[in-house]
Amino acid sequence: MILTSVSRTFMIAMIGLCPVLAAHAEDWGQWRGPARNGISPETKWSTQWPVEGPTILWKTNVGIGLSSMVAAADRVFTMGNSENADTVFAFHTVTGKLLWKHTYPADLGDKYFEGGTTGTPTVDGDQVYSLSRWGDVFCFEASTGKIIWNRNVQTETGARVPSWGFTGAPLVQGNMLLLSVGESGLALDKSTGKTLWQSSTKEAGYTTPVPWSQGGKSQVVFSSSQAYIGVEPTTGKELWRMKWVTQYGVNAADPIADGDRLFISSGYGKGAALIKPLAVGEPETIWKSKALRTQMNAAVLFEGHLYGADGDTTEKPLLKCVELTTGTEKWSDATSGARGLIVANNQLIVLGEKGELIIAPASSKGFKPSARAQVLGGKSWTAPVLSNGLLYCRNSRGDLVCADLRGVSAK
Repeated sequence: MILTSVSRTFMIAMIGLCPVLAAHAEDWGQWRGPARNGISPETKWSTQWPVEGPTILWKTNVGIGLSSMVAAADRVFTMGNSENADTVFAFHTVTGKLLWKHTYPADLGDKYFEGGTTGTPTVDGDQVYSLSRWGDVFCFEASTGKIIWNRNVQTETGARVPSWGFTGAPLVQGNMLLLSVGESGLALDKSTGKTLWQSSTKEAGYTTPVPWSQGGKSQVVFSSSQAYIGVEPTTGKELWRMKWVTQYGVNAADPIADGDRLFISSGYGKGAALIKPLAVGEPETIWKSKALRTQMNAAVLFEGHLYGADGDTTEKPLLKCVELTTGTEKWSDATSGARGLIVANNQLIVLGEKGELIIAPASSKGFKPSARAQVLGGKSWTAPVLSNGLLYCRNSRGDLVCADLRGVSAK
């Protein structure tokens, strides 16, 4: 563990002005939603669409990338890359009006894939945080886009840039901003950007930091290129380590907590495991299986079952249901082309890799779609986001659409 201090003057720049708007109970202000588990608490949304599909309220283009969206206080945020520059965008949720944007130099990084942004912003009150593939961290005023602070944590910490760049979403915990930078994370003061602690400069993995409590003890789980690691959030002290070696060092799907157990899964033929970290030594492995190999988007745990995309992007994707306790595969479907999904009101909301939106009951008995509609074209690997009855979907070339799923009772 390396403790450092930072002395730096930050430029304050006004990007644009818009009213400060009230937050809503069904906002999706952070990666994977209100509980960081891919489940929305919303019930007032409709699957009763016309033949041509749900109404598309607005659409725009945000540049190349796989970043997801977050929505809070009538604003939706995302990121994209165009002409070797990243942009953080803020749009009005209902009208799609551009409220503000901030653009800064960033290499497209199209080695191995088409490149662009891969991380997702995080909203915390009236601040929004972002991390670029090359280590640029920004804290913006969410309502105006004014830069509160920014720094490049790669150059300042010496952390090695992973093969596909840094990614994941910043995690806010108390006064800390936790990032997947370094072997087992980096902690900054969320108000100033000052480094609180940093880990080894070895390669980070591609997950978002996951907060977890085991036996009443708070911790945060990071991935590296070689392992999953639990750390003490206030100090960065390593609590446990599960060796998990994959081809190309890609551990990208977030671990999923269930009581004192964690589900981990990776692609490239690696597979999955249910583990139980112990006070001493390597975690206990409850089961291992190749039934679910989540290369990028984590599965969603709902009523004791995992629903997720199995297989690499070089394969035909399979949507699977796996029982968490045993690792038993309950069903497999090859018709959806699923790469990402969420759950809301007992329904799977699936976005297929070619932009087809599919709704089906979240049931361990089988996959039986009740509604389907083509909402995008191109390569769609980003999981959809539902917030206040509006569904946001994007593809890798940056086409972003907002579909209106508000039912009569929600209007």
